[in-house]
Amino acid sequence: MAFLEEKNIDFEVVLYLQNTPSLSELKAIRKALDMPAEGMLRKGEKLFKEKFKGQIHSDDEWLKIMQENPVLIERPIIVDNNKALIARPLENINQLFEKS
Repeated sequence: MAFLEEKNIDFEVVLYLQNTPSLSELKAIRKALDMPAEGMLRKGEKLFKEKFKGQIHSDDEWLKIMQENPVLIERPIIVDNNKALIARPLENINQLFEKS
């Protein structure tokens, strides 16, 4: 957030653990990220390791799993119109706004 503020880029914070994205919102984010849904997973999370590690699921199945278990959604994700990226490392943010 400090990086975006420093660059004077307006943004909205979505507290996804309190306001879980719908399945259709997750699908739109996946499409904007242009990556498989599995790439949106926090594979280091305890829940992932205990319950989902080694499993193979379709994109729709992974998205449903993330919707039901939002702690598994990688973060932070920055969305700008129909483009998105996972903002880690921090330098990735520049890529999004350079293409705008």
